[in-house]
Amino acid sequence: MTTGPTVAMNDLSRGMQHDRDDLIAAATQVIDSGYAIHGAQHAAFERELADYLQVTDAVGVASGTDALELAIKALMPEGRREVLTAGNAGAYTSTATLRAGFTPRYADVDPDSLCLSVDTVRTQLDGRVGVVVVTHLYGLRTDLTALRELVEANGSTLVEDCAQAIGAHADSYAGATGHAGTFSFYPTKNLGAIGDGGAVVTNSPQTAARVRQLRQYGWSKKYDATLTGGANSRLDEMQAAFLRVRLPQVDAMNARRREIIARYCAAAADLDPSVLTVLPATGASHAAHLAVGRSAERDRVRSMLLAHGVSTDVHFPIADWQQPAFAAYAPTHTLPNTIAACAEVLSLPLFPELRDEEVDVVCAAIRSLG
Repeated sequence: MTTGPTVAMNDLSRGMQHDRDDLIAAATQVIDSGYAIHGAQHAAFERELADYLQVTDAVGVASGTDALELAIKALMPEGRREVLTAGNAGAYTSTATLRAGFTPRYADVDPDSLCLSVDTVRTQLDGRVGVVVVTHLYGLRTDLTALRELVEANGSTLVEDCAQAIGAHADSYAGATGHAGTFSFYPTKNLGAIGDGGAVVTNSPQTAARVRQLRQYGWSKKYDATLTGGANSRLDEMQAAFLRVRLPQVDAMNARRREIIARYCAAAADLDPSVLTVLPATGASHAAHLAVGRSAERDRVRSMLLAHGVSTDVHFPIADWQQPAFAAYAPTHTLPNTIAACAEVLSLPLFPELRDEEVDVVCAAIRSLG
């Protein structure tokens, strides 16, 4: 049992210190400009984000949840009222769906990726589903080409929830295959602001224009609202400036995250899988947002890790429809993979500034479970 300090799940102060001089310079530029909203920093960040993700348009908004809500509103086909999503990803899509005025419906997830798949979505598609939201959970960019074809054949649209997956890419970047992709810049994300922010990205100029209108009251011009469902959701200049500092670091930081997870996987390799299996995060298709394990003995394992100085968390412990706010939308069909995931997953410390000696502590604690 350790008597030393606990290895934290995250430490935002380290990232802020790493970028301190550049962040101060960026803040000074914003202050000197006199612009607080939709100025040069915001416009430059939208261009740079679109270029990085290789899409035509990026639209800055106030948060990742706002991004989901506005994308759903922009892409819901006329006459449809339901959003199909997963129930193991923290209820953010369920929240955005209800705020948009629509109804969530849940499909099960793949037992290995813990994301929606062609097979799980196919069972739930019908004429009521207008939008399918696929979350790239934990940073894994799930395959979307066949899924988009399936969704389009149903007359529906596909939104990628990339809150945890910026930088993940295979044939394209996360966010570039669906009809739109949404991002969160909450401080703990792989691209984090020092506050909050989000974005909707798309290769459709029409969708981008609609989201831009919706993010600012539904205005077609100042004080003239022509779209219903508009919001006050703007990415401010200060956060845009901070995000411009950090965007060029995403690939290197993701690589460091993958390196840490690889060490955790190696440490758990000889354990009974029912005690702890660490999910791999290999290759550029994984942004490694969270270091996630599965355990049939989660509470005991978390207690043992804490006794060895290792913090843990659970992302996410309760399926959406098992929370009182969403109980009215509980599925009548079974979703065994979703329920199993919520009962078994746990998260280990992971952030790019985690020191090697701290990773050593986590690895030793993992090995002690055997």
